[in-house]
Amino acid sequence: MINVGIIGSGFIGPAHIEALRRLGFVQVVALCDGSLAQAQEKARQFNVPHVYGSVEELLAHPELHVVHNCTPNHLHAEINRQVLRAGKHVFSEKPLCMTPDEARELVALAEQAGVVHGVSFVYRQFAMVRQAASMMRAGSVGRLFASHGSYLQDWMLLETDYNWRVDAALGGASRAVADIGSHWCDTVQFVTGRRITEVMADLSIVWPTRKASVAGNQTFTHDEHAQYADKPVTTEDFGSVLFRFDDGSKGSFSVSQVSAGRKNRLTFEINGSERSVAWDQEVPQRLWIGHRTQANQTLSDDPGLMNPDVADSAHFPGGHIEGWPDAFKNMMAQFYRAVQAGKMPEQPQFATFHEGANVMYIIDAIVKSHQQQRWVRVER
Repeated sequence: MINVGIIGSGFIGPAHIEALRRLGFVQVVALCDGSLAQAQEKARQFNVPHVYGSVEELLAHPELHVVHNCTPNHLHAEINRQVLRAGKHVFSEKPLCMTPDEARELVALAEQAGVVHGVSFVYRQFAMVRQAASMMRAGSVGRLFASHGSYLQDWMLLETDYNWRVDAALGGASRAVADIGSHWCDTVQFVTGRRITEVMADLSIVWPTRKASVAGNQTFTHDEHAQYADKPVTTEDFGSVLFRFDDGSKGSFSVSQVSAGRKNRLTFEINGSERSVAWDQEVPQRLWIGHRTQANQTLSDDPGLMNPDVADSAHFPGGHIEGWPDAFKNMMAQFYRAVQAGKMPEQPQFATFHEGANVMYIIDAIVKSHQQQRWVRVER
């Protein structure tokens, strides 16, 4: 068995635990959080046998093979450093870190450590996203013309919506672009096999001041009797980005955390010289295939209908809907196959620290483009 420690038990930590347990050959043996009491409560809830109050104590756990970093953004870089220096395989929530310089440092540390390293870009792991990528690789979409789409949410719609991500010191200089635009960029680069090299961005803050609950209540826990304190906002709620790929093709995307009714709607469309493909995360089992001279198609995530090289992404017969937790399991399965082998694969299908760093460079260029109101090259 592979022994795993989890650092951080907020929203995403339990999702990691559930996905790991579905693999069957991985056991979560230790949990660490900001306070020992919080870690103990979560450990009881998820039946994790060992609990620690610090990262150092968790890393000293005997026979620990892999560590998952599920902490808030501002802690990612330092904890990733600690795990790598301890010589453990590491799986980090995104963003990998907060700055491009940290990204370069972490990639170098990961290479020096010789461990398996991954970043939680989950949307590339949906069966129909992998099908689209397979079609691109096979040439059935033709020459890439354009890519476009959006990632829309509504959880920051209200003036009283506030959590740590709004604080630039904790969440980073970018919010909507870094939080969800990062997923869009990774997904589309994975599908097309191309790198975003230049960006032109226009970002927007719809609530220059937000009202944070004095009691510390987070978004989604609205209390009509709550007292609020005004907090200035410096990170974007919405953004639009034009971009250029390394092959000269172009595209655009929008991100929003203030689009009423959109809960988690990542969509993309790829236009090629032979056909188009389009996907919507809120109906993830369908891939739209567009034609010029014949009727359009809707492909479902039936393994028998998918390209053979990606059919293992769908685990049940067609019509048995698979979604986000199943994509999360796919991501973990690929990462842990590499852990079993004890080394990074030659062409990993999961996002590595290299992909995590690549997206950090894109985000940095988007922020600079908005500030300088011009096209900015992505500096890698």
